[in-house]
Amino acid sequence: MKYKKHEILEKIKGKLIISCQALPSEPLYVEEKSIMYLMARAAKQAGSPCIRTNSVRDIIAIKEETSLPVIGIIKIDYEGYDSYITPTMKEIDELVSVDTDIIALDCTMRKRGDGSTINEFIKEIKVKYPDIVLMADISTYEEGVNAWKCGVDFVGTTLSGYTNYSPKTDGPDIELVKKLASTIDIPVIAEGKVHTPEQAIQMLNAGAYAVVVGGAITRPLEIATRFINAIEVNNE
Repeated sequence: MKYKKHEILEKIKGKLIISCQALPSEPLYVEEKSIMYLMARAAKQAGSPCIRTNSVRDIIAIKEETSLPVIGIIKIDYEGYDSYITPTMKEIDELVSVDTDIIALDCTMRKRGDGSTINEFIKEIKVKYPDIVLMADISTYEEGVNAWKCGVDFVGTTLSGYTNYSPKTDGPDIELVKKLASTIDIPVIAEGKVHTPEQAIQMLNAGAYAVVVGGAITRPLEIATRFINAIEVNNE
């Protein structure tokens, strides 16, 4: 089942979207078979109305398990590209082929290996797939406004702090959410460095349409390391 945009909007408004991902370098990545559907099962039982995930195999497994709408990405490094979240049409094609409900992609202004601009890439996507629902992963206000003007459906603050020109903080970029929410007329999805329920609520109060949380819930190595580091600092 593939959800229509208006159905997704109704489901996610004011809610928590849980990101269920495991890269090959992480403990929960299993080569033989996706196990992210188990994380997604827990997220659904907790009440999450939508899942964000990476890779075709995880999208298929999670949609089969939960029947929830999925924000899908493909993370891949290409020589010459600074971006690695759904950077080329090849990844767009793969995500479309498995009925991904929302496709997220890097919409920063960083270098693209094919020489195109992000504006040109978005236009190319929309010509090939007129009914596609796109989420722009951005790192600054200017990138968010640019993506909005290019006709994306959602703007996510996913990459704030992960580009060399965006603010480096331990927590979420609340000011970016506020500024975007007061400017653009499409949903702002708050994502990135949301570590606590209190921070998630702050993001919603700042104007976010919905909040995405991943590492603080679904990455046990990251969670355990945060606790252990805090205790080691306390013991010094």
